[in-house]
Amino acid sequence: MNPLMNGLIAAAATFVGCFALAPALLQLLETAGFYTIVSERRCRVYVLFGKVLAVLDEPGLHILPTKLGWRAFIVNWLGKCHVLDMRLDQEYLRSQAVNSEEGAPMGIGIWYEMFISDPVAYLFKNTDPRGSLGANVSNSTVRCLSNQPLGEMLVNRHSMSNTVRAEVSPKSHEWGYKLGSVYIRKVHFRDTGMIKQIESKVVNRLRQVTSAIKQDGANRVSIITSTAERQAAIEFAKAVAIRPQIVGAALRKIAADPAVMSSLFEVLETQKLIEGKTRITLLPKGAALLGELLAAGGDAPPVIKK
Repeated sequence: MNPLMNGLIAAAATFVGCFALAPALLQLLETAGFYTIVSERRCRVYVLFGKVLAVLDEPGLHILPTKLGWRAFIVNWLGKCHVLDMRLDQEYLRSQAVNSEEGAPMGIGIWYEMFISDPVAYLFKNTDPRGSLGANVSNSTVRCLSNQPLGEMLVNRHSMSNTVRAEVSPKSHEWGYKLGSVYIRKVHFRDTGMIKQIESKVVNRLRQVTSAIKQDGANRVSIITSTAERQAAIEFAKAVAIRPQIVGAALRKIAADPAVMSSLFEVLETQKLIEGKTRITLLPKGAALLGELLAAGGDAPPVIKK
């Protein structure tokens, strides 16, 4: 026979054996009870005629005849295999009704973790371990956290969480369901009227604080403004008081020289005339008659003889 044909036949036989016959054979062996595979965080409990034969919680391959003996070949037919999930699970209970020491109706939201600690007890000691654990957590929350001071309920969540966990853990372990972390996530008021009153008081308090801050700011600004005005008035008064002294000293120095004094007063007089915005008529020297005529005309401008 052709070697190429032999190679093709061998490849086809290998393919059929690996992808068809081998899985079928392995499935047949597993169904017959020769072996089983336990996945990570899973547990298999084998029960035959009401009796627990074995609990397999180690992940990996297990040869059943070494653990169950001859009963491994009939447990899948006459008995039952329970596959349990051993992973950590979480639950949240909303608004558990409690009352504070002052009588305020409060609601507590509690979050907790749980996992299966005893597979046999989980299967046979309680028909609903998860529901029973939730009811136990709820009852313990109401029983342990009621009648506490309102201030402690709003602040000390860690101690309240530890109290609930210590109350629930022993009983839950008897059912094969162990309680993990417990945390009080929310503490709130349940009465709508009380919530409205608290909101109103908070708003009024905020308004009072805001008004006080604004008034304090206005008072500080007024103090700063009045202080600045007082200091400015003092400085202006000092300037007005020393002005005559300064002007007198300057005039005394000017009066020491008659020529300078005459020129200064002439300049000042001329400046005043210019600033007065009046009409000025210049007359030549010796024209006394012309000046008298202008003066006799009534509303005549000032006359300056040149």
